[in-house]
Amino acid sequence: MIALSGVAARVGAFMLRDVALTVPAGGYGVVIGPAGSGKTTLLEVIAGLLPVTAGRVTIAGQDVAGVPPEAREVALVYQHALLFPHLTVAENVAYGARDAAHAREVHARLGIDALTARPVASLSGGERQLVALARALARRPKVLLLDEPFSALDPRRRAEVRRIVRQCHREWGLTTLQVTHDFTEAGLLGDVAVLLDSGAVLQAGPPAELFRHPATASVAAFLGAENIYAGVVTERSTAVDGMPRELEFHTSGLVLHAIGDAVPGPAHAVIRAEEIVVARDAASGSARNRVRARVVELATLGALTRVVLDADGVPIIAALTTRSADELALAPGMEVTANWKAMAVHLC
Repeated sequence: MIALSGVAARVGAFMLRDVALTVPAGGYGVVIGPAGSGKTTLLEVIAGLLPVTAGRVTIAGQDVAGVPPEAREVALVYQHALLFPHLTVAENVAYGARDAAHAREVHARLGIDALTARPVASLSGGERQLVALARALARRPKVLLLDEPFSALDPRRRAEVRRIVRQCHREWGLTTLQVTHDFTEAGLLGDVAVLLDSGAVLQAGPPAELFRHPATASVAAFLGAENIYAGVVTERSTAVDGMPRELEFHTSGLVLHAIGDAVPGPAHAVIRAEEIVVARDAASGSARNRVRARVVELATLGALTRVVLDADGVPIIAALTTRSADELALAPGMEVTANWKAMAVHLC
C-alpha cells in the first residue's frame, strides 16, 4: 500500500502542498495532470529521493520518514530511462535484481533477449525504456513507480508492453503508481486515479468517477470534456429521502434538464460529447434534452467523427461513429436535433 497524508515537499520554487492519496496493496494507481503539476516530484517523494517538509508517507504500513531510498523496496522508472551508461543492457538489468533467473525471466517477458550484450549508447529511445522497465521489474519491488514509462514506444509495442507490465503487477502483487498523460491508458490501467495540478490534488478516485463526475469545470476541461457551460441551477422537484432531484440548468438561452443533488445557484454543466445523439429530425425518445441546431463543422478521425453544432449561438459538440455520421449524411449548414438524457448532464 502507498498512503500519503498532508504531504508537502519543495523543489526550488515549486511545492507539493497537502497531498493526500492512497493506493491499496496490490492496486494500480495513475497520476494525471498538466506539465509542471508535480507528478515526477510526487514519485520522487515516495521513493525517498526528495525529503518531505510536512506530512506522512507510508509504504506497506510503515511510516518511511528517515528510511533511505535503497531500504524502501521501491523501484522507480523515469521517462528518460536514466540507465547506467557504462554498463551493458544485461548488466543494467542485473543491477539490484533479485536473482539471475528472475532477471532472465524479465528479459524474456519484455522481449529484450537480443539486446542484452549491447551497450546503452547503441539503444533507441524505446529500447532504453524497455531496459529501464526490465531493471525495475527484476528487483521484484513491493512498490513500482513509473514516470511515463511507455512514451517512447510505438502504438503497437506500447499496448503490448502495457499489458505485460499489468500482468507482472498482478502476478507478483506489486503496488504500482504510474504517471501518464494518456487518458485512455489511465482508464485501462488504473484502479485509482489522481489529478494533480500546481502541486495539489484536485480530485482522486476510480478513473470512471473522475471522467464522468469531475469536481470542477477546470477538472472537466483538463479531462477532455467538450461541452462545459456556465449558468444557474434551479430545482424542479424537491428531495425525497435522499433521492436525486430533477433540476434545470439555465445557460445562454438554453434550458438543460438534469438529475442530481446540486445546490441551486451558479454552477457549471458538463456533457461529454459521446452522450449526445444527433438526428436529422425531432426524434422521439426518452431523452429529456432535445435541441435544434445547425451543423457547423465535421472532423473525422478513423472510426469517430466530431460534430460541432450551433444552437442559437451556443456551441454543442457531439462524438459519433463515422458510420453513423455517414448514414445521416451530415454536412455543414444542415439542421439537426441534438438529444441527450438528463443523467448525462453533470453539474459541478
